[in-house]
Amino acid sequence: MRKKYNWGILAPGKIAHKFTEGLKCLDNANLYSIGSRSEERAGDFAKQYGYIRSYGSYEEFAADPELEVVYIATPHSHHMEHTLLCLENGKAVICEKAFALNSKEVEKMISFAKDRKLFLMEALWPPFQPSYNEAHSIIDSGGIGKVIHIRSQFAFKAPYEPDKRLYNLELGGGALLDIGIYPVMDTLAFMGVPDEIFARAEFSKTGVDETINVLFGYRDGSTASLYSSLTSNSGTATEIYCENGRISLNRGKDRSQHLLIEIDGTDPESKVYSPGSMGYHFEAEEVMKCLDQGKLESDIVPLKFSSDLMTVLDKIRGKAGIKYPGRD
Repeated sequence: MRKKYNWGILAPGKIAHKFTEGLKCLDNANLYSIGSRSEERAGDFAKQYGYIRSYGSYEEFAADPELEVVYIATPHSHHMEHTLLCLENGKAVICEKAFALNSKEVEKMISFAKDRKLFLMEALWPPFQPSYNEAHSIIDSGGIGKVIHIRSQFAFKAPYEPDKRLYNLELGGGALLDIGIYPVMDTLAFMGVPDEIFARAEFSKTGVDETINVLFGYRDGSTASLYSSLTSNSGTATEIYCENGRISLNRGKDRSQHLLIEIDGTDPESKVYSPGSMGYHFEAEEVMKCLDQGKLESDIVPLKFSSDLMTVLDKIRGKAGIKYPGRD
């Protein structure tokens, strides 16, 4: 019989609802506790989903001896602080992307987890999805040839709300860390860390990057073109161009995952995946699988990948002139 883990959510915001729906798909995940700065918000969220306990203090939440695994859902600007708080209290942690605001913070989180011999993972959604895994399998099989170019975008038209997180520079707002991280992540997953980076951003009145264009170059001649924006309804898609064909990954309006495979000399093949809870349960499932096996990090999203990802994001910010006050 599998061990059942007591899960807690730190910060009951929008993404916490989605992650909770994922947890509800797993019979070895116990909806245990909610932590918020507001006792009322914590209580309301706990009641809505059936969590056993709620706390109006992050410190009290983290100190609960029965709590085993924490999903951190606060803004990027607070990820390091809250990850360290939970690790200090001996909890396994899965922290929402972006892992932190910069590489210095990410390395501190990783070092602390390793020193304490505690599990830590960045909550990156795509690498766990069936469409992503299928694309990797096709490329790894070799029949489609090596990847020579990636074109990836993530854009939507967000309401201009200067008082909300997305347009708040102090909270790490802006396109890059919120949605631009996905094209960067896809490119690193299928092509590795680039040798050259070019980037240009357009800024809002609040100082956050509303739109960012990025070009990657590799020593073998392969390239990537990345785009993310809060001002365009361009959608979400990653095109992987290979020597002998093309793979297209995108999401439908119903959040289903679409995979198009075009290999030279064969008929195009289209697949659609619609996992329960939008596939958020895959991340939680991986955490518990690792804990069952005594692992301190995931093989699917290892800490080295998160470290490389933030290093590249830092370089993009440097090229584009994106700065977070007091954090650079």
